[in-house]
Amino acid sequence: MQSIDRAMSVIKILVSDSDNWMSITELAEACSLPISSMHRLLKAMMKHGLIQQDLQSKQYSLGNSWLEYGLIMYDKMDYISQIRPELERLMNNVEESVYLSQPMGNESLIIERIDSIANPIRVYDQLGSKIPMNIGAANKTMLSFMPYQQTKKILETLLPEQEIEACWKVLKETKMNGYGISYNERTEGTTSVAAPILNHFGEVHGAVSIGFVSFNLTDDRLDFLIKNVVETGNRISKKLGYNGF
Repeated sequence: MQSIDRAMSVIKILVSDSDNWMSITELAEACSLPISSMHRLLKAMMKHGLIQQDLQSKQYSLGNSWLEYGLIMYDKMDYISQIRPELERLMNNVEESVYLSQPMGNESLIIERIDSIANPIRVYDQLGSKIPMNIGAANKTMLSFMPYQQTKKILETLLPEQEIEACWKVLKETKMNGYGISYNERTEGTTSVAAPILNHFGEVHGAVSIGFVSFNLTDDRLDFLIKNVVETGNRISKKLGYNGF
């Protein structure tokens, strides 16, 4: 029982930490445990995927098992059924493939995709695909709405130093606009637009996006797609309790 209490203390501290990454010394101090005891505890938690360690910094964060368990719980709580009608509404309005993505460390996970039967030409991103957070409209949208230190850490991990400044400019513009857009990033000849999904704390919960081919894309059509994806992101965020719009 003592081990469970200690493990839950570590989890609560990592969840509450704004940067989400802590050293073994910081965790030991926060939990009032000797470093030797904390080392054994962290080793056991890593074995079960409850935490993960950055190989470069040696710091610890929550493991991916929590996302897997969370997705199962969301399904049981009818989470997808609350959001899926909004995705279907978006798909019917724009007649393109729509996606729901969630951040997972330095990557995002596509957890839902709905294709339009009215449009045989589709951008196909497989359900369950993991995509580096610096690639694509959905990911850049999520990055732009995350806390500065969290975004900074992700960019420094994924990008060469000389590319970071340019990416920050894109993220700043994305947040100012309230949506993200990308061209030819994952598939040549395609475009994607995305809007953030925020929870009741104003934290990034995910992003909704539309993927479509760029051929014959007009400004009016692009504006129409952006308008619809932003409205969908706003509605989903409100369903999750966000009132900032």
